[in-house]
Amino acid sequence: MRRTVWGAVLAFAVGVLLIAGGARLERGVPEWVLVVPLAVTCAGVLVRRRAPVASLGLGVVAVGLDAVVGPSLGTVLVFTDNLYAAALYGPARLARGLLMGTAVLAIAAGAGAGFWAANWRLPAVIGVQAALVLVTPVLSALLIREQRDRAAVERVRAEQVARLAELDRRAAIAAERTRMARELHDLIANHFSAIAIQSTAALSRTDLDAGTVRKIMASVRENSVEGLAELRTIIGLLREEDARPEEGERLGGEVVRLRLAEVEVLVERVVAAGMKGSWRVEGTAREVPAAVDLAGYRIVQEALTNALKHGESPVELVVSYEVGRVVLRVWNAVGEERRALPGAGAGLVGMRERAALVGGSFEAGPSPAGPTEVRPGWEVVAVLPTEERGPAATEGMSGLSSQVVGLMFPRGAGS
Repeated sequence: MRRTVWGAVLAFAVGVLLIAGGARLERGVPEWVLVVPLAVTCAGVLVRRRAPVASLGLGVVAVGLDAVVGPSLGTVLVFTDNLYAAALYGPARLARGLLMGTAVLAIAAGAGAGFWAANWRLPAVIGVQAALVLVTPVLSALLIREQRDRAAVERVRAEQVARLAELDRRAAIAAERTRMARELHDLIANHFSAIAIQSTAALSRTDLDAGTVRKIMASVRENSVEGLAELRTIIGLLREEDARPEEGERLGGEVVRLRLAEVEVLVERVVAAGMKGSWRVEGTAREVPAAVDLAGYRIVQEALTNALKHGESPVELVVSYEVGRVVLRVWNAVGEERRALPGAGAGLVGMRERAALVGGSFEAGPSPAGPTEVRPGWEVVAVLPTEERGPAATEGMSGLSSQVVGLMFPRGAGS
């Protein structure tokens, strides 16, 4: 506001100097009369930002008065600022109308001057002068306005891009936290479930001999050591910077990878915990993609852990290699009394997520019979594709698959 006031004062002072210097047409009126329209145009400068339309109105009135009593060069020059302010700060429709109107006035002024003076060389001179006074300020304002509007659009676009980047960052953090939670759950649950069941059995039985107790404690110690080792492994992987393995993690100088072909280790662990278990392979075992290997291994691991925590003997695992897919089926018997081990339901969610990440399907629920047992039980069935996905599907799943493959753990990893 202060700059506007000083601008108006400066314009008025320069206009007065021009009037005093004779920059006007003599009409036989006192010089102070010419100051009146000059003051009106300068009043328009004062309100050029807050009321650009009023500024234009004051300028038009002042130029009309000045044309009657003068005209004077100072008033005309200040009027150009009234035009400029109206085109720059006023409505867009007004700016376009001013450009068209001033162009018509410039042409009409040149033609009128030539007709009135009967000299057809005069229109070019008058027309150019009128264009300089009328059209040039409006055109300059329109150019600046366009640049300002474009800058505003770019600023809004930059803000939108920043918001989208922030949303992507939050989504990435949420996805990473979900993946870490899934991996930690699958890594720890198996070992600790076995420890809990074996220790509960040892505490609840008073008739166990020293050899049996020692065997149970040895199994508890083995699960504890393996769980701690795998926990250290995943902590080490999380601390690594820029770790982007493609098919496994480099541990001890070699790349290791969890495979469906090694699920017998998981069955043996369940048997060591006190349950009867069996497993078999149907079809011809073959190499499957790394992501499917990891997903299948973890699904079997979690299903066996759930059987250990909530089910009864026996537990049966069937790995079926079919055309274009591998089908995993884990069945366990259930009894009337449920085990007291707590569960948060994250296991089923994690298994379903793992199957979906590789484009497969997952089902879990009561089953009337198992592969060899004719009795009620609980069954988990996961169908995982083993063929390469199409370009469109691969593009959509590549980021998720790379995240899954990115956390490969040593052989024998637990839940």
